[in-house]
Amino acid sequence: MRFDTVIRNGTIVTATDTYVADIGIAGERIAAIGVGLPVENAQKVIDARGMMVIPGGIDVHTHLDMPFGGTKSADDFESGTIAAAYGGTTTLIDFAIQYKGQTLRHALDIWMKKAEGKATIDYAFHCVITDIEGAQLDELKAFVREGVPSFKLFMAYPGVFMLDDASIFRTMNAAADCGGMICMHAENGGAIDVIVQRALAEGKRSPKYHALTRPTTAEAEATHRAIALAEMAGTPVYIVHLSCNEALEKVREARDRGLRVYAETCPQYLYLSLDDMDAPGFEGAKYVFTPPLREKWHQEKLWQGLAKDDLQVVSTDHCPFCMKEQKELGKDDFTKIPNGGPGIEHRLSLIYSGGVHGGKFSANRFVQLVSTAPAKLFGLYPRKGTIAAGSDADLVIFDANGEQTISVATHHMKVDYSMFEGTRVKGVTKMVLSRGNIIIENGKFVGRAGAGQFLKRENPARI
Repeated sequence: MRFDTVIRNGTIVTATDTYVADIGIAGERIAAIGVGLPVENAQKVIDARGMMVIPGGIDVHTHLDMPFGGTKSADDFESGTIAAAYGGTTTLIDFAIQYKGQTLRHALDIWMKKAEGKATIDYAFHCVITDIEGAQLDELKAFVREGVPSFKLFMAYPGVFMLDDASIFRTMNAAADCGGMICMHAENGGAIDVIVQRALAEGKRSPKYHALTRPTTAEAEATHRAIALAEMAGTPVYIVHLSCNEALEKVREARDRGLRVYAETCPQYLYLSLDDMDAPGFEGAKYVFTPPLREKWHQEKLWQGLAKDDLQVVSTDHCPFCMKEQKELGKDDFTKIPNGGPGIEHRLSLIYSGGVHGGKFSANRFVQLVSTAPAKLFGLYPRKGTIAAGSDADLVIFDANGEQTISVATHHMKVDYSMFEGTRVKGVTKMVLSRGNIIIENGKFVGRAGAGQFLKRENPARI
């Protein structure tokens, strides 16, 4: 058998196995895995001795080129996917947002145009639904048939994104009919709005009040309600960016009852805490995202949730806004600070460093959290998320013992700060292949804008 590329002598790590072998790539796919694969006719031979070879990371929660509060997120689909590639992510799922009065089709068409010709890695979309009528319910079912089987709903942001319980339940019923997945932003938006207005009336306007007006109880209550509605509808539900132990307990209880309930957390909730919002002046605005940062003790509970499969995925919720000209829109009013933070580039290193080197779980579990579980839950497996003959050759050569310090001075995201400034991580991406093509080599991006393909997905799998 002839191969275009052979990766030799690497330690292959999947969600289930660890072994030393060669990987033969023909075209865009993995053609063979074995010991001593022939290299005579290969165009490229990569020696991965002493390195891990893992499936490319899959980030199922990003917001590129997204309008928010009179501005838009700082990374578009070119800069954002380049940054993702530097960190070992080879597939992302972004959000096509339907605004009130629009069709779902209109929303998807807009976001497809944002990505076309710019994305450097493969991509897909969830559809955000903010307005659901009979016609949109029919569109939802059509989307599932066409390979867009996941839909995000909001229990927060009244008047902008929030749906009432009846609309949520109707949407869940429609998803249940056709095998779709509901992704839920679970916070009690109505109660939070009352708390926010009271804080403003009391003159509490600094960035920290963004967190103090969004209590953990509001997240836990909405998580419980989302699970109850999904149980009644008979549809799986995926809780996005879970941040606190109270919400985690609701997910754990539901899973213990055998419900198809899944949840993700993000690196910011594992590494940062409410203490970071005590930064002087307006610096706390760097950490204004939703749900907000919590007290530090929640971090260990979330790490435990990842280890015990109470949490299934780590994504980033990457939604970057620069401090200058963007975050500063809320200089005198925390409610006007654009919500979001930059994280797409460092997910794998942060989770490997804290999780594997931190003694919390194995390298196999790491692969499950950042690649395999996202692929299965969102209909991309086994094309993505594993290393197997026939799978896409999305591969990361990963130095488990390499170290780096995260900094705005060296990152590739188009944002003027890092949430993790000065954090030292152990576990570094060295080379990245996307469908058999090298896109990161020797610390340089060598891919091209527009090389990423839109992925039609299957219905979610039970894991």
